[in-house]
Amino acid sequence: MSFLNDLLGSAQGGQAGGSSLVSIAGQLIEKAGGVQGLVAMLQQHGLGEAVQSWVGTGANQAVSGDQLGQALQNGGLGSLLQDAAGKLGVDQSQLLGQLSQVLPHAVDHLTPDGQVPAQGQGGFDLSSLASLAGKLFGGSAA
Repeated sequence: MSFLNDLLGSAQGGQAGGSSLVSIAGQLIEKAGGVQGLVAMLQQHGLGEAVQSWVGTGANQAVSGDQLGQALQNGGLGSLLQDAAGKLGVDQSQLLGQLSQVLPHAVDHLTPDGQVPAQGQGGFDLSSLASLAGKLFGGSAA
């Protein structure tokens, strides 16, 4: 689990740097046009049922790194994934495998009432995802 801990390192401090997995999830959400944009893009590119489970109040349906990668690539976010993997010094498929674990929780965390915020409403705040890192990974900050 040290790879995941390394990725999350900067999210544990107040500074969510470009090297953290939660920060990358946040960047994907921002580039997609917020939670609404990301949800719409993933639905459009084959992950509709899974994404609805992330937004809803029930259990989050799992997706594979390959499924997530294909949807994000088709949605125009491939260069962001490539840059993030390069900065982290990992293979893009390894990054996608980790993101497929974190992104469902991030979307779930940002839609607490089971509703996607309306366009232009509830600007998304990366610090709200930093608290998610603590919940997901035990908050064992160094």
